[in-house]
Amino acid sequence: MPLFDYSLLLTGKYHDMLVAGLLLSLQLLAAALVLALPLALVVALLRLSPFAPLRWLGFAYVESIRNIPLLAHMLFWYFGAPELLPEDIKQWLYAGHIEAYSAVIALSLYTAAFMAEDIRSGIRAIPTVQFEAGRAMGFSYLATMRRVVLPQALRVTVPPLISQTLSLWKNTSIATVIGVAELMYQASQVESATFRSFESFAFASAAYLTVSLAITGLATWYHHRFPVRTI
Repeated sequence: MPLFDYSLLLTGKYHDMLVAGLLLSLQLLAAALVLALPLALVVALLRLSPFAPLRWLGFAYVESIRNIPLLAHMLFWYFGAPELLPEDIKQWLYAGHIEAYSAVIALSLYTAAFMAEDIRSGIRAIPTVQFEAGRAMGFSYLATMRRVVLPQALRVTVPPLISQTLSLWKNTSIATVIGVAELMYQASQVESATFRSFESFAFASAAYLTVSLAITGLATWYHHRFPVRTI
């Protein structure tokens, strides 16, 4: 028996399974990122709202989400939340792709809680005189945020948001616990079918490393292309 069977990774149905798992992991990353970013922005604005009830709402979201392990979120959205739905809707969901939908919801909500704090920090890094200048020009609170503060704050926030994207990419692997056929799930399936543990998980490790390095490279490029300057 060869020490390393390259054919397992390069051709055949097991290769196709691993590639399909990688593609699904990338889809989970993209879907969760698209949902998490606008939600994080809304939560960050709630956290900075001049109205106390809205601030408390944003605070409750961030603290209740990020202080619960992602694994618990995954299990809740897959096993727990559907139990609150009518039986016909629940059966319809389980007949479809509820595993992937549950994973995207869990990843989006969890990531948004961390991104919201990064965005809030970026907004607070903008000098208050800029906000005051916007109000002095007759802008409302929301208009000042949209036209004056946020364009500057989001530029400052891009590096930590890229870092959160890296964490999100690695967190997609947790979706395997609810049966999402992503990369780790497929690697486990191939390992069970072939007993080639090294090859299966070497492929998964190399894939995670490659995408992680690409995201890190994006962060490095952005840092050099758009250096953050003190205002």
